[in-house]
Amino acid sequence: MSRTHTAPARPRAADGGANRWVVLVVLCVSLLLVALDATILHVAVPSVTEDLRPSSTALLWIVDAYPLVCASLLILFGTLGDRVGRRRVLLLGYGLFGIASAVAALATTPEVLIAARALLGVGGAMIMPATLSILRAVFPDRRERATAIGVWTAVAAIGAAAGPVLGGFLVEHYWWGSVFLINIPLMALILPLGRRLLPESRGSADGPWDVLGALMAAAGVLGCVLGVKRAGAGDPVLALPTAGPLLIGAALLILFARRQKRRPHPLIDMRLFSRTAFTTSVGCIVLAMLALVGLELIAVQYLQLVLGLSPLETGLRLLPLTFAAMAAGATGSYTLRRIGPRRMVGWGFVLTAVAVLLLTLMGQHDRPLLLTTGFVLLGFGLQTTLFSAYESMLSEAPQRSAGGAAAIGETSYQLGAGMGIALLGSVMNAAYAPGLASVPGVPAEASRAAANSLGEAYQVAGQLGGAAGGALHQAARHAFVDGLHVTLFVSAGLLLLGALMALRLPRVMECPADPDAEPEPGTDAGPAGAEPARAPHSVADAAAGAEAQGGKTLPGGKAVPGAVDGVTGPRVPATREANEPAGSGLPGH
Repeated sequence: MSRTHTAPARPRAADGGANRWVVLVVLCVSLLLVALDATILHVAVPSVTEDLRPSSTALLWIVDAYPLVCASLLILFGTLGDRVGRRRVLLLGYGLFGIASAVAALATTPEVLIAARALLGVGGAMIMPATLSILRAVFPDRRERATAIGVWTAVAAIGAAAGPVLGGFLVEHYWWGSVFLINIPLMALILPLGRRLLPESRGSADGPWDVLGALMAAAGVLGCVLGVKRAGAGDPVLALPTAGPLLIGAALLILFARRQKRRPHPLIDMRLFSRTAFTTSVGCIVLAMLALVGLELIAVQYLQLVLGLSPLETGLRLLPLTFAAMAAGATGSYTLRRIGPRRMVGWGFVLTAVAVLLLTLMGQHDRPLLLTTGFVLLGFGLQTTLFSAYESMLSEAPQRSAGGAAAIGETSYQLGAGMGIALLGSVMNAAYAPGLASVPGVPAEASRAAANSLGEAYQVAGQLGGAAGGALHQAARHAFVDGLHVTLFVSAGLLLLGALMALRLPRVMECPADPDAEPEPGTDAGPAGAEPARAPHSVADAAAGAEAQGGKTLPGGKAVPGAVDGVTGPRVPATREANEPAGSGLPGH
């Protein structure tokens, strides 16, 4: 006769015990809005240009103000949330995001729109790390947290991919300001819901908040991202406008890291980077974005300029990538438990590399089946990699440092994206330009202008007209496709390098007893939505209860209370051996 072990009841949230899955829904809606806003403006740029008549520099800042400000402030607001309360920072971010959206929608000058986009970046920087750190707090159990992170990353993919589709629809039927106006009713709904449902949580509140350190981190990230973006726009890397921000930003980040090591109560515990799994996960996030974001922009140009699709049709063609990413996020927790972080990240990189190599078969003519297959594999592989990397990174960080860890992950994402645009854009330009060097009948000056981009080549060809214009148009198409193939091969190489990097990750998904799961001093609520204690329904449930109290589980499914690993505390691999009841018929490994 087996005994039933009843787990001790967890304290309920102060707001009456909001269910943690409801909390996840609120957090995902928050993230969806931020992710949408990062891409929804791209298809509205021609309408903005026609209406506001910005200069080329002003147009660049209209597009870049949001990601630049958001990336630079992630560490500042992520660590501030650890000190003053993550829910408080998140709600302030909601309010600011709604106000900035209204200002952007009604802007009548480029300067007002740039300021509104910068305010949107501030709101986004308050929202993004707060959602991930609150998720870390309300899901102390790693297996549940893995499921939640899978949903969270899938929503981020949905928002980024849906932005151009929704933006194209709104611009075609309304005016460009509608791409911002849709944020207002959603924020008006989510602000009271968040205030009612989200629990407050804080990290370590020891010592004063390092204001100078936070500003150094913000300025350092801003300099690095700005320099990388200038390089991605085609500016020479050694030119002062590009190299200056890069060098200053890198120097400030080095000084920031040294300052944090010396302080008794740092903003970010730099010892996190001594953990192999944490550092490797951050590196995998950077490398995944480095290989793929620039590639995505080039693919959009291919669909529009080579195949002649409209912005809305282009967005629809990318939907299979979104659906595949959703599927990977939905199944990510199950996959992670079965095969572990090392194989999940590694095989995710390999699958994405296979998809990229498959896309090298793209040519001058539309091949819908090939593109759909490639995008499905690309979305599934990328989401698998990012999900497991984010989950491993966040699980390596203690709950008290969740805001800082989330900010590091998001900053890595932004830096990787910027470097990807710069690197792959440079590769694309280097491979594209030689194909236009000697087109019969085309003057050298026209060839140099056409070598800047495919869009400019089409304009020059139209101005030339006749046989020379037709020859330049055809040569530009061929040169772009050839450059795209070279870029795809480089991207595949980076992805395979990421697969090698993943070998440093743990083999199995370990579920340590989390001392941060209990309420800390200064925390207004315990894990949100904690349910009353219940009796386990199976031997596996009893084993899980023993694991939570420091026990281990034998392959047969029997709980051994109090069996503790003397080095690192109780760690239970979340694999089939630990979860299947005896007599299930499933073989052990």
